[in-house]
Amino acid sequence: MEKTLSGKIEINVRFNEADPLGIVWHGHYIRYFEDGREAFGNEHGIGYLDFYRQDLIIPIVSIQCDFKRSLKYGEKVIVETIYVPCEAAKLKFEYRLFNSSSGQLVATGSSVQVFLNKETSVLQLINPPFFEAWKMKYGLT
Repeated sequence: MEKTLSGKIEINVRFNEADPLGIVWHGHYIRYFEDGREAFGNEHGIGYLDFYRQDLIIPIVSIQCDFKRSLKYGEKVIVETIYVPCEAAKLKFEYRLFNSSSGQLVATGSSVQVFLNKETSVLQLINPPFFEAWKMKYGLT
């Protein structure tokens, strides 16, 4: 069984994320994924600035979301972010969004990011050494 690493963050659904009926616009679910990724990176030592300090940027090249239930203004959403180990030079995450009060699953999704040289935007075809060291630290190799 492959080891996994995950993190959770709770987010308040804000007024400007909802339509006149109080229902969260679908595009904000992707932003919740971003919030989860950022919190995961900060918690586990692979945040965006960690890559940037290594002269890398990590753009999203694929993102997917399956909607299960609506969120409404005033609710809270729990974002669970799960790192998916892979051999290729990329970052893969899966997401599960839950309504904080009911515990109901709201959405699931995934994303893929690649490593680009910060100055040249050249795709890096092998994992950066610091990222390999990070994977070893958590037993994810």
